Amino acid sequence: MTQIENVSRRRFLKGAFGTGAFILAVRYVPPMLAHAQTTDGQTDADRATLHPSLFVGIQQDGTVYIVAHRSEMGTVIRTSLPLVLADELDADWKRVKVDQAIGDKRYGDQNTDGSQSVRRFFDTMRESGAAARLMLIQAAALQWNVAASDCSTELHEVVHKATGRRLGYGELASGAAHLAVPKKEQLQLKKPSEWRYIGKGMTSVDLEKLCTGKAIYGMDARLDGMVYASVEHPPVFGGIIKTLDDQEALKVAGVHQTIRIDPFKPPAAFQPLGGVAVIADNTWAAFQGRKKLKITWDNGPNESYDSVEYKKELRETAHKPGKVIRSVGDSDKAFPTENVFEADYYVPLLAHAPMEPLVALAEFKDGKVTAWAPTQNPQAAQAIVSAELGIPPGDVICHVTLLGGGFGRKSKPDYVAEAAVLSKKLGRPVKVVWTREDDVKFDYYNAVAAMYLKAAVDDKGKPTAWLQRSVFPPITSIFDVNAVYGDPPHLAQGWTDLPYDLPNIRIENGPAQAHVRIGWLRSVANIYHAFGVQCFTDELAHRANRDPVEYLLDLVGPPRTLDFTNVQYPNYGADYKTYPWETGRLRKVIEMVADKSGWAGKKSGKGHGFGFAAHRSFLTYVATVVEVEVSDDGEIRIPRVDTAVDAGIVVNPEATRAQFEGAVVFGTSIVRSGEITAKNGVIQQSNFNDYPVARINEVPAQTNVYIAESSAPPAGVGEPGVPPFVAAFCNAIFAATGTRVRDLPLSSNSNFG
Repeated sequence: MTQIENVSRRRFLKGAFGTGAFILAVRYVPPMLAHAQTTDGQTDADRATLHPSLFVGIQQDGTVYIVAHRSEMGTVIRTSLPLVLADELDADWKRVKVDQAIGDKRYGDQNTDGSQSVRRFFDTMRESGAAARLMLIQAAALQWNVAASDCSTELHEVVHKATGRRLGYGELASGAAHLAVPKKEQLQLKKPSEWRYIGKGMTSVDLEKLCTGKAIYGMDARLDGMVYASVEHPPVFGGIIKTLDDQEALKVAGVHQTIRIDPFKPPAAFQPLGGVAVIADNTWAAFQGRKKLKITWDNGPNESYDSVEYKKELRETAHKPGKVIRSVGDSDKAFPTENVFEADYYVPLLAHAPMEPLVALAEFKDGKVTAWAPTQNPQAAQAIVSAELGIPPGDVICHVTLLGGGFGRKSKPDYVAEAAVLSKKLGRPVKVVWTREDDVKFDYYNAVAAMYLKAAVDDKGKPTAWLQRSVFPPITSIFDVNAVYGDPPHLAQGWTDLPYDLPNIRIENGPAQAHVRIGWLRSVANIYHAFGVQCFTDELAHRANRDPVEYLLDLVGPPRTLDFTNVQYPNYGADYKTYPWETGRLRKVIEMVADKSGWAGKKSGKGHGFGFAAHRSFLTYVATVVEVEVSDDGEIRIPRVDTAVDAGIVVNPEATRAQFEGAVVFGTSIVRSGEITAKNGVIQQSNFNDYPVARINEVPAQTNVYIAESSAPPAGVGEPGVPPFVAAFCNAIFAATGTRVRDLPLSSNSNFG
């Protein structure tokens, strides 16, 4: 067993210098991924004796190789998906080795984004495991000359109970390899009561390496003869170089040369932004050389972008009639003029800011590219490198390292393309390293959004008419320069699918021009949509002097399935019959969190308050209660958070709890300080000093996650915890102080900033 020893700074320095050693100068070169040097991208599962499917292989020594085709960034997906296959295979987890796949279309969708990995591949993994298990049973039956139906499996063995005979999987691998792979209809999947791992979970297969510094991240990738590159990008999106003077940069020790990267051709998509790369022996030299560059830029039309003025523009648009997305009842009639309440809500641009900035290593050789990158989407990397270099996608191999966080940023592989372009120009391997400042200033930001909500209420405070209008620059703008309206998938994220049982509902969307790259960030449009809807609902409840939980249950109405006939509702890409929008499941988590948090006995006021919100996103139903304490000088503490979750069948409960615990930390940063602004088109934030993430004293002191038992198909868990937390946090602040939070973040609010 590996032991971790705590070494003091004094002892470290004494050991380093007391014996004449200078260990800080030692360059540790870690081993690459097991199959990193293969030219065909084959996995150990591909090369195994028994290889019945893409995802599993069994060797004659009994080792089971299971392929992880999704990217690991702390979600434990490299463990959870293989665990599903191992369960159906009846494999001994101690004898399983997980094999990371390269980007390859044969695996299907590899984009580890949108909280869809388990949902999309739960059945695939089960079927792969069941097929291998059946082949092993058939091989044993042939060897024993008995009926396959008389045989079964126990842990890593096939058993003939009538005679007590047993054969290990390794002993059967060779014989099973000669059999036909069973068809889907021949498979007999385990009953839930028979599951060995599903629902119980397992610690990460990477845990020991993560704890001992042996885990391989993008920055750890090295090749002989490689150089480092740091890229000076245009300060304004769409800008181009007018003049370049690199003489001083070339004088920096270790700097080799500078290379221009062509500006992108609109639409930007995942193309490199363009600029000037400084090539050097190490990152320090590349960074220092880059500081010496003298560049004048033609900033283009986005130089006029000012986030303060843009906020006013969005708000004005939100007060004008927009495109109708969904209409219920007589919403086309004139809105009532009595007992009407209206409010505006605003969420700024948000950056991903993962702990690991972007990095990629690429080698162009013999007309082909091999890359190593912490990417969420190796197939997208393969595609953009192919397009940028003009080579077939099959001539691009992208190896996936561990990711030091992603949150959606690393599904956009512009940085991988930069490394490949530079390698071709130089004729040697190139590692592109982004600084933290690059990461913040040149992100694909979560969209800024302005929302206007309006309700006419009856004498009990329940809405008789409801209008909501959302305005935000769409993600589709990176693929279509003319896109200004939200697309159905992102409008469906908490806006189109308002679950309230009201007689008249009108849901609209207004146009907004993008001036930066817009991209997916953890929970995406749900962040601002849930904030607007759930805070507005809370305001209505308090105006009616009604309990917010009871009021929301009244608005949701009786258990039913929402009808989206004649409404564009993509449902996160899932079949609506399999994953219907069921208000009964939302009610269940609302009632569950109210019970677990002791909501009925909570009293708010005088600087101590409790907030509540509920939301469905990524096919998962979540309700959250947040407790806050606000001091006289505006200092905010979060003593406790309670979250109830219905995510269908949960494969790895502890990993799921961790995702929801992480979601409240992520959400805390959004509410407290998440804001990207621009002046003259230039992003004003650059690092954690002006784009801070929540510190340990600012995050919830205690987070309780309650997972509802469910037989529904698996749904998403990585993102659904963020939206209701953001709204519940803001509702709690009102409960404690009487001050409403309608504009995020708190740091820009005069009452709290």
